[in-house]
Amino acid sequence: MHRCRHHNCELDWPLTDLVVETVGPESVLQMQINVTNAELYGSAHTVDPGSFEPARHFYPRALNAQLHPLVRFFLHLSRERIAKRYAHLHPGVVQEQLVEILAYQPKYFRWSGADLFHVTTENGNRKMVVIETNSCPSGNKSMPIASDEQEEGGFGMLMETAFVPLLSKRGLPKGGLAVLYDKNSMEAHGYAAALAELTGEKVWVAPMKKDSPTPATRFDDGILSVRNDNNEWHPIRAAMRYVTQSPWDRIPILTKTLIFNPIIACLAGGRNKLVAAKAYDFYNAELISAGLEIIAPETVRDVRKEEIPLWVNRFGGNAVVKIPYSNAGVGVYTIIGEQELEAFMATEQKYDQFIVQALIGNHGWSSMTRRGRMYQVGTVPNKKGHIFVADLRMMICAGKDGYRPLAIYGRRAREPLPQTRHDGASWDVLGTNLSEKTDEGWSTDMERLMLMDRRDYNQLGLGLDDLIDGYIQTVLSSIAIDKLAATLINKKGTLKRKLFRSLNDDPQLLEELYK
Repeated sequence: MHRCRHHNCELDWPLTDLVVETVGPESVLQMQINVTNAELYGSAHTVDPGSFEPARHFYPRALNAQLHPLVRFFLHLSRERIAKRYAHLHPGVVQEQLVEILAYQPKYFRWSGADLFHVTTENGNRKMVVIETNSCPSGNKSMPIASDEQEEGGFGMLMETAFVPLLSKRGLPKGGLAVLYDKNSMEAHGYAAALAELTGEKVWVAPMKKDSPTPATRFDDGILSVRNDNNEWHPIRAAMRYVTQSPWDRIPILTKTLIFNPIIACLAGGRNKLVAAKAYDFYNAELISAGLEIIAPETVRDVRKEEIPLWVNRFGGNAVVKIPYSNAGVGVYTIIGEQELEAFMATEQKYDQFIVQALIGNHGWSSMTRRGRMYQVGTVPNKKGHIFVADLRMMICAGKDGYRPLAIYGRRAREPLPQTRHDGASWDVLGTNLSEKTDEGWSTDMERLMLMDRRDYNQLGLGLDDLIDGYIQTVLSSIAIDKLAATLINKKGTLKRKLFRSLNDDPQLLEELYK
């Protein structure tokens, strides 16, 4: 075991597990000590310019993978070509309006990622369906680097396109730059290193764990400060937020420090599935004239727990119940049949409201909706003839030219998709999330990660038009949330609480908001 030089205590990782080599001003060993200190003691540390090391910020599979040529081609398409192609395949779409939509400049929701299912209907009409839209999403560590000259990949692209331009905003307080995170240390440090390289200044990396007894961050009169391991506080003028688990209980809605993305993006739908469903409906009304629509599973909102059996029965006994404010696959319950419904009803829940969605399974056991049934297209059958449910994460960011695709990856379920209704744990067949919460923290099931490389992409069975469809659906859902976020903020920059409560009347959630 190794002994920490700051606290004279043993760390829980052996020295032999580390590769010591020089990468800029400090070694990989010293960087690991800094990260471990931050995790154990709630302190922030700095990352220097020139310290980005791809092996530390990408999954090994992604680092050694070659981007699929079709995905590379898609990433370089202009919005005009994308709009023309999409309008050609959807004659009711007004091409000129779609070009304008793709050039949309968001006020709050500049970094977004949608989880999409590739589905088909009873008539064989295939489409990409938005399952949820995430603020501050993960993804760049899973994206093969497009070229050897861009070793920072999507980390540098996001910082350069969407975050660094905001630093010229007037009225920012004096102070440094920071990256805040509650999990996913790998990507958080990647963003910090990329930001340090772009700005030429040290960047603070600060853990922001929920209910931490020794917090590394605080807000004073709207200004964020971070604490180093000498208990010295340093003001921050702008921070990238990689805090995704109910971030509204640690970060104010109104701040003088620039927060990217701001908390209102989460409350308006980026981490609030209930309000997101309403945002989609509001924006869909605007999109009618353009011939466009956000396509999502049929959703019932504002559902109390005691009402859930009624709505599950309304969907034919197959449905998905979601806690609106959870993420990483936690709080999502796929229900097929009475046994799983009874098991869910026996659980204790923290919040008062839920959403119930149509379940998209196989053709024999999907939910019946007003539009009929939708079925999983799934992966290309393997040698055993097995087809797996798979989703697609499309990450986008906004710059001066509007939203652009940034990173893409897929995830498949643990068990193959059965033809008839599944009698076991339906989550094993339908759940695609890779994050797994353990007693020690979060882990990732890497075996089910599907990269955009030559091998995995072919298994997904997606073509260029499917990627375009997924990108457009991601942009539309992100714009919907950004528009609602703007509506929820008054001229003073604070939340319109009465309006928000009318949209999301959940006392437990309102109690959590940063005081």
